[in-house]
Amino acid sequence: MLLALDVSNTHITLGVYRGSRLAHHWRIATEAGRTGDEYGVLIAGLLEHAGIRAGDVSGVAICSVVPPLTPTLESMSRTYFGVTPLTVGPGVRTGLVIRYDSPREVGADRVALAIAAYERYGGPCIVVDFSTATIFDYISRDGEYWGGVIAPGVEIAADALFRHAARLPRVELARPKTVLGRSTTHCLQSGIVYGFAGMVDGICERLIAENGPATVVATGETADLIAPECRSIQHVDPWLTLEGLRLIYQRNRGPGGPD
Repeated sequence: MLLALDVSNTHITLGVYRGSRLAHHWRIATEAGRTGDEYGVLIAGLLEHAGIRAGDVSGVAICSVVPPLTPTLESMSRTYFGVTPLTVGPGVRTGLVIRYDSPREVGADRVALAIAAYERYGGPCIVVDFSTATIFDYISRDGEYWGGVIAPGVEIAADALFRHAARLPRVELARPKTVLGRSTTHCLQSGIVYGFAGMVDGICERLIAENGPATVVATGETADLIAPECRSIQHVDPWLTLEGLRLIYQRNRGPGGPD
């Protein structure tokens, strides 16, 4: 079995693959201060709850945008699962051509997303990742990474609004029944949900006008909240980064990898 770990600034998304099937998945908070033992106990506990023993894991794949956590999770993989992980970075075979001014600036999560999106949906393709930031990635007809757009994330933007506007209360991030708000809570929810939906549609429309028609796929933590309100999004695939990690692992370890 393959354990895939996608480490963002806010959450760690993890999943277990049986062959090419994502059998289980979870999201936990990213805590840079946690030790490898703490992460090991936590992750092993999640697996055990799903009926998976640590010894069942025969491979680990990691992509991380939190550099201090990378060696912690690599050590955890060796200690708790007995395997040396594949960490996406320089020297790892991905098969992705990156048409970026400085290819090394493209995060490991972007690489994994681009590979999975092209494998699953073909190209041209735009991936909208609703994570700590809202990131748009453009993958060409030939499967090349051309670049993207980075905007504030839904939760980050909402948190900034709540912190800097003293009289505005924190509200649940939920879709309101109508756009026109009739209470402060309703108004905030409308502004957040429909405001981000409008931003996504606007950027996607500009990318398509500039580069031609493309399939638009949403993924990430708040995709299920925002994507249904976007006229530009055709598919919602919340665990797409994990699929990219599986594909990268397979390309580096061969088809006879974990099952």
